[in-house]
Amino acid sequence: MKQFIQTLKNIWSIEDLRKRIIYSLGLILLYRFGSYVMLPGIDAGIYNQAANVDSQSGLLGLINLFAGGGFSRASIFALGIMPYISASIAIQLLGIAVPYFARLQKEGESGRRKMNQYTRYLTVIVTALQASGYYAYLNTMSKNADFIVAPQGLFWFITVVILTAGTLFTMWMGERITDKGIGNGISMIIMVGIIAGLPAALVNEITHRGAASGGGFIPFLLEIAFLIVVIMGCILLVQGTRRIPVQYAKRVVGSRQYGGVRQYIPLKINAAGVMPIIFAQALMFIPGLFAQINEDWQSSPVLVMLNDFQSLGYNLIYGFLIVLFTYFYTAIIINPSQIADDLKKNGGFIPGIKPGKKTSEFIDNVLSRITLPGSIFLALVAISPVLTRAFHVDPSFARFFGGTSLLIMVGVILDTLQQIESHLLMRHYDGLMKSGRIKGRTNAPVSIQQG
Repeated sequence: MKQFIQTLKNIWSIEDLRKRIIYSLGLILLYRFGSYVMLPGIDAGIYNQAANVDSQSGLLGLINLFAGGGFSRASIFALGIMPYISASIAIQLLGIAVPYFARLQKEGESGRRKMNQYTRYLTVIVTALQASGYYAYLNTMSKNADFIVAPQGLFWFITVVILTAGTLFTMWMGERITDKGIGNGISMIIMVGIIAGLPAALVNEITHRGAASGGGFIPFLLEIAFLIVVIMGCILLVQGTRRIPVQYAKRVVGSRQYGGVRQYIPLKINAAGVMPIIFAQALMFIPGLFAQINEDWQSSPVLVMLNDFQSLGYNLIYGFLIVLFTYFYTAIIINPSQIADDLKKNGGFIPGIKPGKKTSEFIDNVLSRITLPGSIFLALVAISPVLTRAFHVDPSFARFFGGTSLLIMVGVILDTLQQIESHLLMRHYDGLMKSGRIKGRTNAPVSIQQG
């Protein structure tokens, strides 16, 4: 405890780090405040009686989770940062399918700026479309409760403009946190939205276990122990890497010697992050849409199974899709041929492997082998909330036992702690741990000087 207090004092004594933390907390509080500001043109009293926050499920529940509850509260930040994430994914995929975007990815900083600019333009379009869909969603709800007090045309215009501005402002706050705050701003905003529901979920679970039919507090303690085990597994999944040694040839230029050192290519066992889970969830929502289109299909045994997220068939298909998308997304973001070409240009080679095509094949084989256990473990983490529901865990608390919620929280916290620790070590303070160093999701290659 004494060392913990001393570490906090060291953090606070570093002026630059203190300003960054305060700046980040200020923008996060502003975002949380905005998630409670309701859209104009809605009668708040009638809407709060008509809307049931806990009834949000499926795709709407996922959006509400990432928006920190703003979606269910009809706030100005109802769409959160999801349109920006969708636009970023689309631009990333264009980098594979469209040669122009593929060239931009190889142009370094100038190409990255252009890609960011296109992402912002696409974010505006995606947000406007999603805002129109959100208007239709509110309009459908209002038919039963009649909480929309503004004229329909005016309310649609207000909703689209304000939600678009709210998403762009959220995106701006995320970029400001990244530049002048601590941690990755976009990820931080998502994490804050997710973790905002943890206190209420914890209280619900304690109340549920304390009731006469809840089983008492021993099951609750077992739940907390299992949650700790799952968190430890997520940390291993986020940080696990396979380091491939790379040797650089010695070059003498004038009186200086370059190269002659061994470095490592860190290949992560889960390079795709949470994207496979998001893609798989999006596909698993499609059967529910078909069931809503045609009522006759609702009695189909296949659709009934695919709409029951606790069924064995649903989770087997869900897990298989996660494994499939993990391989797909890993293939998108890691190009073994490009890595092999870069090594060859810089005079590097993997010991025992010929440069060029052989190096590319070696990296591809290693990547395929480590991705399989990583994808299976990712699938297990994704279905962990369903497993906990089988033991009568409260639904709001069960979602923190895995899935996108836990993976995002673990990854963002590790990245933020790594940045804080780097500030401490830079000023010759002790790190956050007695032994070892905190590693984030993106670990740079480790260089080892050979004697």
